[in-house]
Amino acid sequence: MKILISHAHIFQADGVVQEGSIAIEGDKITAIGEVPASWKPDRTIDAKDKFAVPGFVNAHTHASMTLLRSYADDMKLMDWLQQKIWPIEAKMRNEDVYWGAMLAAVEMIQSGTTTFADMYGPDMEKVAEVVETSGLRAVLSRGLIGVAPDADEKLQENVTLFKNWHKKADGRITVMFGPHALYTCPPDYLRKVAETAKALGAEIHIHMSETKGEVEDCLKQYGKRPFAHVASTGLFDNGTLAAHCVHLDDEDVAIIKKYGIRVAHNPGSNMKLASGIAPVPRLLKEDVCVALGTDGASSNNNLDMLEEVNLAAMLHKVASYDPEAVPAREALRMGTVYGAKAIGLSAVGSLKKGYKADIVLFDMNSPAWVPRHDPVSLLVYSANAASVDTVIVDGRILMEKRELLTLDEERILFETKRRVAHLLEA
Repeated sequence: MKILISHAHIFQADGVVQEGSIAIEGDKITAIGEVPASWKPDRTIDAKDKFAVPGFVNAHTHASMTLLRSYADDMKLMDWLQQKIWPIEAKMRNEDVYWGAMLAAVEMIQSGTTTFADMYGPDMEKVAEVVETSGLRAVLSRGLIGVAPDADEKLQENVTLFKNWHKKADGRITVMFGPHALYTCPPDYLRKVAETAKALGAEIHIHMSETKGEVEDCLKQYGKRPFAHVASTGLFDNGTLAAHCVHLDDEDVAIIKKYGIRVAHNPGSNMKLASGIAPVPRLLKEDVCVALGTDGASSNNNLDMLEEVNLAAMLHKVASYDPEAVPAREALRMGTVYGAKAIGLSAVGSLKKGYKADIVLFDMNSPAWVPRHDPVSLLVYSANAASVDTVIVDGRILMEKRELLTLDEERILFETKRRVAHLLEA
């Protein structure tokens, strides 16, 4: 289909906001700014008083954990995992994973996310089905716990996920391998994951240096900090998306740069779990790719990427006493183009000719958007996800004028409530 978005305020790849139009043909942007009068669309979206930005890229989440939203809060990370989260996750079955991911898809579309990187398990093929149905773009990995008795079986599930779903759903699905963390995956298992991923040409998605305790325990057990330890297993040789990266020293940063590791910063989750503040301004200054993620809805407690953009801009100002630490435009890039780069996608994350047509229109007809001195500033510091009007992925309209077009929200809410009731009874 050929779609014309007319009269929009467009956040361009160079950071400038320009009024103009966007031409979409198939899954790509074919013109931006001025569209030739000879180009005839199949339909036109009048975007007067709308702000067009690239769809948000959630670079680290656990989609099906929407079922555990508000289930366990205000706890330390390891207590939260060991006492509450892991026990109830052990009860989850494929239908739980499916409907939890469906709920996540509704929430993500409604808040302007077009792409997400998900690490979870089991039954990640159910999440792939949700991606196919919803129209979202995703990078999926089976979460791997190397200390579990069925660790090798889990690894094989990731292999199967790759063979069945990599580049499927019209190319919207990419599959990575998901060793959970060094404290759940012994060195020999990390080596096995590295070798398996390398054989398939797959990349890695892993939690790294999230808490002080993780770093201290790694030093005690292996005599190395987490990045040096994991590097010794060969895992980073495949291309790596590292979530959190809160507690870093000079050696860690040098390893991140050496291996071209991309970082998924999770400000909301890190604040709520009291994990600490990642050195994002330093990483950005050293040309490390830093993206944004929500983490799971059980530790955030939402999947609102605009909130993460705002937190990234605000948190590092107060942490460094520097109002220029992460400017609004940089925070927005972290949530869009840097996110696409972090999860290994090209031609995604910017509004540019030839790029994928993953576009969000924000409605600027509300007090939060007036006066309009700077739409980027208004988006990052003033607006909220309720302003999301239209969401397009791969040239397909997933939501228009707040109406979901690919998902049945009422059915999904009903089914997720039913699955949660079943989990609590099990």
